[in-house]
Order: sequence, then C-alpha cells, then structure tokens
Amino acid sequence: MHRYISAQGTNFIKQCEGFRSKIYLCEGNFLTIGYGHKITKYETFSEINEKIAEDLLLKDLYHAEKAVLRYINVPLENFQFDALVSFTFNLGAASLQRSTLRQKVNYNQHTEAANEFLRWIYAGGKIIRGLINRRLKESQIYIGIS
Repeated sequence: MHRYISAQGTNFIKQCEGFRSKIYLCEGNFLTIGYGHKITKYETFSEINEKIAEDLLLKDLYHAEKAVLRYINVPLENFQFDALVSFTFNLGAASLQRSTLRQKVNYNQHTEAANEFLRWIYAGGKIIRGLINRRLKESQIYIGIS
C-alpha cells in the first residue's frame, strides 16, 4: 500500500525550501532549482516557473516517499510520515537508511526518534540555522505538534 505525503507536509517542504526560478548552489553544495530540486547531470535548466518547480517537487517527493516506505517497517501516523518524507527529501534516502532516526522509528521509540531529527543540522561541515529550524519543526510534526 502506498502512502502519500499530505498537502500540509508538501506545503511545509515548499516553505522550507522556498522557490527559486534560477539555478543556485545550496548549502550542501549541490546545483539546485525550484523547491530544492537537485539538478542531475542529465538535466539542463536555465530558469523555470512555479508550475515546473511543483512538478519537479512531486517527482522528488515520490522518491522520498518510496524510501520511507522501504526503510520504515512500522505503522505510521500521517504526520509522522510527513516528517520522515521531509527529512528524506532534504537529506536523501541514504541518510534515512543509515540513521539512528530510522532505528528508533522501527523500534517504536517515537519520543527518542523525534529527538534524532535534531542531530541533522550540518551542511558542508557547518551548523546551518535553517536546518536547525527545519529539524525542530520536523521533530514537532513527527510527535503531532504542528
């Protein structure tokens, strides 16, 4: 059975990422466009509109959803799923796969899992204020405070 991120979860990600019509270098040193879409070597963009950015975001979220479904094997509330998809979208499936967050979730240690979000606040070896804010909000979403 496939789960989908909620509209509220999608809007949270859009708010965190912000829309950029032109290519930029994100904090993680990736070429990025739209709502945090990491440009692959097979893609060429110069400028996009919000409709294209939303289409790219939905495709990216689909991959993040699949990763959460693959690596989390306990039932989740919709808000927990949203928080984990946001985390995975931002950091990648490999980060979820190897994380203590994943272990805590799969052991139904949800309070401890919520605290694990807060460990992922670095990009390029530096603490990033925006990531502190995002992880705090993801943690709150995960425990049902939104």
